Amino acid sequence: MNVKERYTKCINTSYAYHLAKKMESFKSNEVLGYRTAGSKAEYLTGEMLYQEMKAIGLSNVTKDKILLDSWEFTKAKLQVTTKDKITYHFELGSYQTQFVTNGPEKFDLVYVKKGTANDYKKLDVKGKLVLVDINQRDEWWINYPVYQAYLKGAAALIAVQEGGYGEVNERTLNAQDIAGPSYAPAFSMSRADAEVLKTELRRQKSISVRFEASSVVREKQPSYNIVGQIPGRNYKSADGTTSQKSEEMILVSAHYDSYFNGFQDDNAAVAMMLSIAKSLLESGYKPQKTLVFCAMAAEEWGITNSKFDWSTGAYQQVFYVHPEWRGKVVVDFNFELPAMAHGSLDKICSVYEYKDFLRSKTKNLSVPESIYPDGLEVVAPVKTWSDDFSIAISGIPSMVNDFSDSKFMETHYHSQFDNEKFYQEGVYQFHHELYGKLLIDYDQALLPPLNFATLFAKMVIPAKKDQHLGASKEIKRLNQTLLQAKENSHILYKQICKINSNYLKRLEETQKSLEGDAKDPITLEEILEHERITSNLLAIFQMEQDSFVRLNWHDDVKFPHEIIIQNLIQVTKAIEKLKNKDIKGAMTAIYHIDNNRYAFLFEREVFEYFTHYVLDQPKERLQWGAGRIIAHEDLFDLVESLKAKSKKNRVSYHQEIEQLMEVKQRQMRRLREILISEEEAVTRINTQIRKVLLWNGRKVEN
Repeated sequence: MNVKERYTKCINTSYAYHLAKKMESFKSNEVLGYRTAGSKAEYLTGEMLYQEMKAIGLSNVTKDKILLDSWEFTKAKLQVTTKDKITYHFELGSYQTQFVTNGPEKFDLVYVKKGTANDYKKLDVKGKLVLVDINQRDEWWINYPVYQAYLKGAAALIAVQEGGYGEVNERTLNAQDIAGPSYAPAFSMSRADAEVLKTELRRQKSISVRFEASSVVREKQPSYNIVGQIPGRNYKSADGTTSQKSEEMILVSAHYDSYFNGFQDDNAAVAMMLSIAKSLLESGYKPQKTLVFCAMAAEEWGITNSKFDWSTGAYQQVFYVHPEWRGKVVVDFNFELPAMAHGSLDKICSVYEYKDFLRSKTKNLSVPESIYPDGLEVVAPVKTWSDDFSIAISGIPSMVNDFSDSKFMETHYHSQFDNEKFYQEGVYQFHHELYGKLLIDYDQALLPPLNFATLFAKMVIPAKKDQHLGASKEIKRLNQTLLQAKENSHILYKQICKINSNYLKRLEETQKSLEGDAKDPITLEEILEHERITSNLLAIFQMEQDSFVRLNWHDDVKFPHEIIIQNLIQVTKAIEKLKNKDIKGAMTAIYHIDNNRYAFLFEREVFEYFTHYVLDQPKERLQWGAGRIIAHEDLFDLVESLKAKSKKNRVSYHQEIEQLMEVKQRQMRRLREILISEEEAVTRINTQIRKVLLWNGRKVEN
């Protein structure tokens, strides 16, 4: 029986399931749950996981202190009595904002439809609660209508999901990160409860309610990431006089904070992480590298007044608590919502550089047709939805079991209906097997199997994109440089695979016994030599993250040139539409330039606030988003002008066309600058690849 078979035999999904349920014992809100960043419930969960790591046999178990903004939500209750003398009591959810009443307090409540600037015309909402319909998935995020309500003087906003999230039924509450200041309060209400209020509001413009709430935000509070290890094995020197462990590590991570009870998101993931560790220990597996298991706090939210206010625990862990992990951790396995199928096709979402290796290891994998009839696919790049993004940009190549395209995200995600009713044991078992075996594959690789060619191939700009961009020379030079780097990367990857294959054969001889110590051909000198090249490979990965990973204004991961090219396509389209007197088409194009969609909907102060808090805040407030947004065109005045002219007949758009031409010229200059910068970065990286190639070449010849 080989090491993977022994591991599989030890898997116990029942243990994992019951640990996931145990995590629900700790809650801030006795009715709804909530185990939020820095809360007492999060702390108690961390303490329990700390003891659990020790109990299953992990070594060097620690509580790594991090600093974050904490949020404790204990209650939000609303009472209304209708004209017919019927009294209703409603339980509300909350967002990460500050709002505490002195017992039940009386408020007037007003319905303001979508909560855009136009919806407040002729309404006085000062000191009142405002009820707002929202679709965060398809329209705009919660922070925009909340801040608009704050500017209008509302006491607090109550959001009702009308689609996009919480679609499972009319009683669903939903929670998301606020991405705004804590002093603009917000709560959430189900569609069924909101309909009672709306029905009453049809009979009168404003109604009186009793509202009691406690939602408290405190800045710079402690929390803890809980870490345990399975130490890597010792390697003896050639003469047998010294021995030491490899410094290389493999990271396994999942977050333990949650909205509501969070069975899938992310109790089941934390439990699977520890269940994999337990199964490896019980199987007797002796890892080559140190395996690090990290239960991370504050993934859902952890910093106030930031566009990038989630994944705080992971960001703190790899950038501040353990920056020395960079260059040593060869891969991170991050887990999210792993105990149910998110479609007919299972997916591993990986950084580009590990895509080929993962495909090779899963190509002939037996995937249960009853669970995933369409099999398994590896996709790239990682997204900003989960902790793997923060970990990747720190220089640690990462992956996550993909969940983002699931219908579950629109129906049950971040709601009180994320519970064990949607548990699928077969999926859980399969993911235990899949990721445990992949962990062993990475552990038994002498060099991290990074293929940089995958990223370079993706960066190539198709010829059709070169039309009307005014940067054909720079695009051609970048593409040529990318081709050279891609060719060298292919050669390097082949050499890495050859070295790893030879090493695996030697390991198999060593591991014929469980101890793996007898007749060991792997020397300390050889391990140390390859650790140096591992460090160089991870440094190249880091260079790619620093040079090429950028975000648009909607948190999509893009190459720098992609963002500018998209802007140029839209501004060119807007100019053409205005020349043809198609103002609707022009406004549609402008809507898609940077964050200018919000200029159509909200007041200038709202638009500018959520622009400048990205462009002007210090790095520590922006976390993993710092420096990742590279473009911004403020078209608020242009939008206002076009909105005014759209209501008139026979008007000239000459002034607006001139303004858009200036925007186009700026974006074209920016594109040329970025293309030159990208070419220089590819050249630098290619130089480092060639250096590793020379080292590997000598190694292969020997």
